[in-house]
Amino acid sequence: MIISKPHRRIIYEALFKEGVLVAKKDYNAPKHEELDVPNLEVIKAMQSLTSKGLVKTQFSWQWYYYVLTPEGVDYLREWLNLPSEIVRGPGGEGAYRAPRGDREDYRKKEGAPGEFRPQFAGVGRGAPRE
Repeated sequence: MIISKPHRRIIYEALFKEGVLVAKKDYNAPKHEELDVPNLEVIKAMQSLTSKGLVKTQFSWQWYYYVLTPEGVDYLREWLNLPSEIVRGPGGEGAYRAPRGDREDYRKKEGAPGEFRPQFAGVGRGAPRE
């Protein structure tokens, strides 16, 4: 599919800025939900990047989810003529990373001793036998 260069630039800039992109599986939609380009062009541009290994695609509940790979970051940086100081996408300094605390913190909370075993009472499994 032929995608005009201005539309391709809009799609690639949005992908580079966020590192992710979503598109509803609606090939006849006149416009993408967030971008001012036809939805089919977004899907086909991402399909092209996926076939090159620059984007990973996940499909769920009639939505496509696209995630930029590190190789994709380099490709888009070159295609958009951006300096190497700009770091975006997954793994970059501009990317969001969930805070990782000490995984043992939940066990150190006050109240329950280390050998605490909950007792379930009620009907069915775990109910006390009479």
